[in-house]
Amino acid sequence: MTSLNIAISGAGIGGITAALALQAQGHQVTLYERAKEFFRIGADINLTPNAVYALDGLGQGVAEALRKTAAQPKFRISRQWDTGEETSRLEMADAAMEKYGAPQLTIHRADLLQALVDAVGDNIRYNHLTTSISQDETGVTLTFADGSEAQHDLLIGADGIHSITRTTLFGQDAPEFTGLVSYRGVVPASKLNVPNLDSFTKWWGSTPDIQIVTFPLNKGEDTFVFATTPQEGWEEESWTCPGDVDELREIYRDFHPEAFALVDACESITKSALYVREPMSQWSQGRITVLGDAAHPMVPFMAQGACMAIEDGVVLGRCMANVDVAGIPAALQRYEDARKERTANVQRGSRGNEWLKKGGNADWVYGYNAWKVEI
Repeated sequence: MTSLNIAISGAGIGGITAALALQAQGHQVTLYERAKEFFRIGADINLTPNAVYALDGLGQGVAEALRKTAAQPKFRISRQWDTGEETSRLEMADAAMEKYGAPQLTIHRADLLQALVDAVGDNIRYNHLTTSISQDETGVTLTFADGSEAQHDLLIGADGIHSITRTTLFGQDAPEFTGLVSYRGVVPASKLNVPNLDSFTKWWGSTPDIQIVTFPLNKGEDTFVFATTPQEGWEEESWTCPGDVDELREIYRDFHPEAFALVDACESITKSALYVREPMSQWSQGRITVLGDAAHPMVPFMAQGACMAIEDGVVLGRCMANVDVAGIPAALQRYEDARKERTANVQRGSRGNEWLKKGGNADWVYGYNAWKVEI
């Protein structure tokens, strides 16, 4: 195998997925992470079959680790906010396994991240905040906040919506505030007396901007509650910013009693603003590229943000098979060509927020195979 010395800026879900896929091709990979260590913070996450299939293919015990704590929703259900009418029901669990080769898994983000960290080994350099990036004919140089530097053959920016990698390549480009805020909470299932706690359920509001989404966690012992609503003037992005439970209850007090019972049971919540960018026409220059939220941030209405990052990582790894230094630009172009249309479609579909409201074909999302798609 040809071996490149590759840097990944950001040891999140997409970054570590890419690292594992690249290591499988024989490359040396170092992940540079700004955090001093990972804590059990952040939102819970819905891994749809396309992402689970991609993760399962990484090996390294990832599939087994995910299934230790994840729940497997039986159905994906849509219901009307006021009448409770069920407008679509898509069978998941065993049916998804049979159709797509993988189930849907709902899991705490920290459990997913820990499974990936365990698989990638000691290749993460914590407390390394990248402050500047440059490249020339000899490679890519990263400079960190402490003044130290590192040089690599290739840099992958998996550094989020405020990516310094993206800014280095294409200039300053502030993300757009959608005018929406999201609330997140976790409730013990034993405190709830509503149906379908074993399923992913989306309560569609009076406009596409307002909704309640719930799904099981921790093998069904807990229920995750996610809700969005328009609210100008709140622009805090942090996943850990506390929200006001009374505010949450007031916003959704006119929803169907079964939907309101879900938010009413929340004893504490977080609140964060939602930001997006328009799809990019170019992701790479020279020996540098981006993936995940650095390339295509999106609102979470199709539950595909992390799933797209996972797909990116697998496809990028495949594109780098048997690639030497001279072949990096062409390989990155193949990666872009394989990914840009799909991620743009999901970005736009998420923003429109109509997908599966009244049924329809889920195959174009769930049936994507990152291990076999043409590159």
